[in-house]
Formats: sequence, C-alpha cells, structure tokens
Amino acid sequence: MKASAIEFRLRMVIMISIVFLGFWSPWIGLFGWGSRRPLLEWLPLELSRMGLLSFTVAAPMVIVLGALLAAIGAVLRVWGAAYLGYGTVHHGQMQAGLVMADGPYRYVRNPLYIGGWFMMVAIDFLMPPTGALFSTILLTVFFLRLILGEEAFLTVQLGEPYRQYLGAVPRLFPRLRGALQAAGHKPHWTIAFLTELNPIGIFIALAFFSWSYDLMLMLKVILISFGASMVVRALMPRVKPETSEA
Repeated sequence: MKASAIEFRLRMVIMISIVFLGFWSPWIGLFGWGSRRPLLEWLPLELSRMGLLSFTVAAPMVIVLGALLAAIGAVLRVWGAAYLGYGTVHHGQMQAGLVMADGPYRYVRNPLYIGGWFMMVAIDFLMPPTGALFSTILLTVFFLRLILGEEAFLTVQLGEPYRQYLGAVPRLFPRLRGALQAAGHKPHWTIAFLTELNPIGIFIALAFFSWSYDLMLMLKVILISFGASMVVRALMPRVKPETSEA
C-alpha cells in the first residue's frame, strides 16, 4: 500500500497527470458517460432539479464550499511549509532530520498532505463531475500511499523518538485537546508564502473569479500561480533539510 521511492520522486508528475485526466475525462467523449459541464455549474443545477435547493441558493453555496476547501488547503500548506522548511517540503527524496513537533505538527502528522488533498479537491470543482470523482479517488489513494511510505521511512531512520511522535499525534484527523507542547521552532513565513503560491492561487481563483463562471479565466489564474511557484522554487537556494514530516 505504501508508495515507492520513485513514486515519491515523481509525485508532482503523478498528481499533474491525474488532474489532467480529470479535466480531459476521455470517457465522456468515447462513451458519453457524464456531462462536460464543470462541477461548479453541474452541482447547483442538480440540487435545483432534485428540489433540494433553489438554484439561486445552491449556486453561491457551491462557490463558497469550493472557496472554503481551497482556503483550508492554502492555510495548511503555508502553515506546514513555514515550519518544515522549503528544503524538506520540495525535496525530490524522503528526508529524515529532527522530528517536527511545532506549528500544525503539534495537532496532526501530515498537514502538508492534508492541505494538498483539500487543494486538489478544490480544483475538482472546475472539472466535469465524473472527472472530479476520478481525480478525488485516485489522489486520495495516492496521498495515502505517500503518507504510509514516508512514515515507514521515518520510523526506520529516526527510531524511538519518531515512534513516540506517532503515538502522540494522529495521522489525518487533528487532535486539538492534549496537543503536544511547542518545541520552539521558528516559522519562515515569507519563504512559505512564496513557495506555496499555487494553493494561494487556487483559493483566489475559487473565491474571487468563480462568480463569473469563466472556466478559462480561473484556469489561467491557477496556471499563473503554479508557474510563479515553480520559478520561485527554482531560484530558492538549496539548503540541507533539518526536519521531516510524515
């Protein structure tokens, strides 16, 4: 079930491929399975057709839901990256340094993966409904494989301190009560904001541009934010990772 080293190294390529297939949804053209209408438009229409909500109520609710999911993704990605550090977050291989128990890592072990999942689900609102379902299922399985692979790696590399951390902090669902005491690591907010421009751009697209229902405009905002984040990461100095996330 756990991801291999090559899957971890190619994780961005794999995620982009899944998202591309979700947008393309070739089964619609080949077999006529589903609608080409983006989920952002399809869902309120279906809620209205079933008599659950009027379209005038359902449409803004769906937009707000998409923006909320994107906001959660952006917050978790920036918050986690600020504490974990650029050198670990975007490294091509699994890293084992010190056990991180600060910031969001006091409450949940995988804020970056959880944030990435919310970010991807927000993008699903721009896909056809069947493409969104396909993308959500495959990305959920892939993220779980990455998490299990990294946890196994860190358990071997870090030993007992990490096993104690596994017992104290949940994997996916945050524990707000009884959270670990802060260890004193300082966050690097500027670097985190710059290197996580993509989830921020997704939030901006869903929160401010989705009201126009201009799919191409929203995709342009997301692609520009993705390109900008790639440029920033390419210019970022390479530093040795000091901490690790599972």
